[in-house]
Amino acid sequence: MTPPPPSRQVRLVDLGRRPYGETLELQRGLCRARVSGALDHDVLLLVEHPAVVTLGRGTRESSLPIAPDLLRARGFEVFEVERGGDVTLHAPGQLVGYPVLDLTRYRQDLHWYLRQIEEVLIRGLAAVGVAAERRPGLTGVWTGGRKIASIGIHVKQWVTLHGFALNVTTDLSLFDVIVPCGIPDVRMTSVAAEASGGASPAWLWQATRRAVEEAFASVFGCALEPGPLPEHAS
Repeated sequence: MTPPPPSRQVRLVDLGRRPYGETLELQRGLCRARVSGALDHDVLLLVEHPAVVTLGRGTRESSLPIAPDLLRARGFEVFEVERGGDVTLHAPGQLVGYPVLDLTRYRQDLHWYLRQIEEVLIRGLAAVGVAAERRPGLTGVWTGGRKIASIGIHVKQWVTLHGFALNVTTDLSLFDVIVPCGIPDVRMTSVAAEASGGASPAWLWQATRRAVEEAFASVFGCALEPGPLPEHAS
């Protein structure tokens, strides 16, 4: 017998490449609308950002060997944001996902939610031939001791914003300007650096994105429905 379709519907919005600040305001608008009830469905935003450094609530001075003004002079945008965690970096070739989910429809447990996001990425990476894992006591996803994905979230009245950043074809040298996630001696990696077979960057990007979308639907027990950005994102 064919199982019934998932009862939870999540709008999947492809934002393409957009500046971080613009996308941050879109997230906040969607979160406010979801909290108020003006938006009656959850949303998953997928996006790629130009080079930007974001400072979470847990950012330490030691995580920024280069001062923000000097980072800006080098062409990086810099934002202080409300998510948890330390400093991170977004850049072209990185698949960034911002789920705006009402956790009252799933489970009101932030640790559970973080582990679910990790599970999405672990399953998605497995589908493109990259074996990934968690590291006890840390948030994010690793492969062979190298970090391939970062996660940082914020929750307002059980509605989520911020999310995950998975390095697909990212220029890993860009991470040299920070101490990623405040972890000394961390080595960053990407799908392109880990995958075998010589696939093109374009193929890796599309395959990884599809794999992450499918894993998200499976892990969260929802149906992803591609569509436009809801009008409440303002």
